[in-house]
Amino acid sequence: MKKEIIINATANEIRIAITEDSRLAELYVETPERERMVGDIYIGKVAKVMPGIKAAFINIGLKQDAFLHFSDIGDTLSEYSSLISDEDSDVDTDDDGPDDDEGDSVRSSQSSSTAVATSPDTPVSQQQSRRGNRDNGRPPIRTPDLTKGQEIIVQITKEPVGKKGVRVTSEVSLPGRFLVLLPFDGKIGISKKLSNFREKRRLRRIIRPILPPGFGVIVRTVAQDRDEEALRQDLESLLETWREIEKKVKSETPPALLYKDMATTSSVIRDLFTDAVDRVVIDSKKLYKEIHSYVELVSPQLIDKIEMYKERGPIFDVYGIEKEIATALSRKVWLKSGGYLIIEQTEAMVVIDVNSGRYAAKREQELNSLRTDLEAAREICRQLRLRDLGGIIVVDFIDLEDERNSRKVFDELRKEFRRDRAKVSVLPLTEIGLGQITRQRIRQSVLHSFSEPCTVCGGGGLVPSKPAVVNEIERWIRRFKHESKELRLVLTVHPNIASFLQEGTFNRLRKMMLKYFLHIKVVEDPKVSLAEFRLYSPKQDKDITSQFST
Repeated sequence: MKKEIIINATANEIRIAITEDSRLAELYVETPERERMVGDIYIGKVAKVMPGIKAAFINIGLKQDAFLHFSDIGDTLSEYSSLISDEDSDVDTDDDGPDDDEGDSVRSSQSSSTAVATSPDTPVSQQQSRRGNRDNGRPPIRTPDLTKGQEIIVQITKEPVGKKGVRVTSEVSLPGRFLVLLPFDGKIGISKKLSNFREKRRLRRIIRPILPPGFGVIVRTVAQDRDEEALRQDLESLLETWREIEKKVKSETPPALLYKDMATTSSVIRDLFTDAVDRVVIDSKKLYKEIHSYVELVSPQLIDKIEMYKERGPIFDVYGIEKEIATALSRKVWLKSGGYLIIEQTEAMVVIDVNSGRYAAKREQELNSLRTDLEAAREICRQLRLRDLGGIIVVDFIDLEDERNSRKVFDELRKEFRRDRAKVSVLPLTEIGLGQITRQRIRQSVLHSFSEPCTVCGGGGLVPSKPAVVNEIERWIRRFKHESKELRLVLTVHPNIASFLQEGTFNRLRKMMLKYFLHIKVVEDPKVSLAEFRLYSPKQDKDITSQFST
């Protein structure tokens, strides 16, 4: 598979596209308004402890308090609070750590039918690997010893989504190029992506004597075949960063930022630029020099894969990425067979409908349905990665009568999701052909990078009809006349509503005035939404809309 990283930089935006076989697979957007937050470390104060939902809210200086679930509080909370080292021990770990193909990981429990991967946006936490072991036995989550006002060190693991604030963990980690430093953990973990036993043993022998007491590390897959000097330099850099964090803990007054992780572009290069990538193409001289210098320092053997884009046309146009971005923002996605997907995103879940469309039924229906479902399964996996959709995903596949065919669709989903860096869990299709998927949500979807909720419909996609708005105005007037004897009002509405009210000789406005024995002056205001209206009382010389609203 041909894999490329294409980077487009402008004054106000950096876009990073990852393509697989010349097709857009992932897209990251970095703007001044949308800075990457995952991986940042704060010292904060406990604002609330809520045993009822097994969580605490931490004031870290953002608009909304951070959400800390009790399951994200590890056994080393006291060590982080006092900055006292733990006893060292070597262990094998199921935690991949950040991987060359997989990025940084956050561990969570998965079913036996899960296709597991990780996300480049999330730093590894030793607490997550422990959670993975604890969750299998499903023991009750203990209530930690937290009190309101207590100072605590936390690291962001999930960016704010909608009205929800960031999610944090109390056990921090510092990802490097080859290693992930785990303060106070005291273990040496090797990514399970490394299957060679001798190589794992060699890496552990290199790390053990150079690792200070009380610290742990996870050795990333990209460390394979690296010499001791490269690993030592990476470790020393991470230890120096941790020492700076320790100094800030003693000098800063919470809430305060202790450590800012790399920007999106740097983190993508750090985590994803490996031997598996054929080339990196950049259209910014400044960014090219920065990336070239970094790679020359940490992975000089990859330096020849970095290219400066010199063509005149926009880089995303030349590589066909701009068209695929437009598709990522579309509700309907066409399949090559003539079928199509309808992707609807709601607050609670993502719903995908698979339709046969123009697929000519030249053969038996079951075979046609299976082919469409298999193609849809592949495209669904790509679209979820591309749009970065997470949470609960329900797919309505075309009905299949043969249970073996349903199994084929399920197996195709599992196979395709192995490319995904986010954690994904896939359940077998139900009797009515529904596919159930959960996908790790780290940040807002790509759609939110290019759009914002409609001021008219509030993001719902629908607005009240004109008659519905007029009926609401009349109900307001009825409540007003029940309590007031005023005879004059000024009504401010959108021009479309004003036209609808005054349409015809004996129009709706005239009927309303006669019915309630009231003179209403209509004022048009394009800034007022279609569903909104305001009523002003000349007698009281003030807006009285809220007084008689429901």
